[in-house]
Amino acid sequence: MSTDDFDEAAAWSAARGGDGPAFASLFDRHRDRVFWHALRLLRTRHDAEDVTAIVFLEAWRKRESVRLVDGSIIGWLLVTTNYTVRNQTRSLRRYRSALTRLPQPAPQDDHAPAVDEAIDREERTRVVREAFARLSQRDQDVITLCVLEELTTGQAAEALGVPEGTVKSRLSRAKQRLAAFTGAATAATSAADATTDTPTDPTILEGGAR
Repeated sequence: MSTDDFDEAAAWSAARGGDGPAFASLFDRHRDRVFWHALRLLRTRHDAEDVTAIVFLEAWRKRESVRLVDGSIIGWLLVTTNYTVRNQTRSLRRYRSALTRLPQPAPQDDHAPAVDEAIDREERTRVVREAFARLSQRDQDVITLCVLEELTTGQAAEALGVPEGTVKSRLSRAKQRLAAFTGAATAATSAADATTDTPTDPTILEGGAR
């Protein structure tokens, strides 16, 4: 997956034996990719940073069972990111439920300038994020590896420990489900806009599900 001279397989072999500096080199190599994937799925950088830390902690704790693909651990890290985000989201739901029972703060005037493009971009992100969250763990993993991170179906199969044909069939079904969920969310948004006489941008999901 990489064309540079870094021998990731050798570094991982050393890390599995307890070599801290070798593990640190792998953290430096992959932390940004894990962070940006986590940020795709979460609302804030703080949450994405927490998930990134947890993923690498799990990699260290479970290093005996981590599966390499083409000499790299990135596939395992990305799948573990999905799993961690799902758990994180469940915890956040519980916290938010508790927060709703607290007194609401007094409203404050928003003095920030209105930027329509930023609002539209946030709405597209919200729709795709929520649609992705509705997918099963298996669907999330195959979309992450093959669509978001552009691994080959063969590499994804090796990372997931399943036949390549299974990945291809899962990918096809996962894309269909993601498209259906994003379409349903857009339709719901359009209906809400119509009731408030607010025009809806027909390209809201452009560049979303692929």
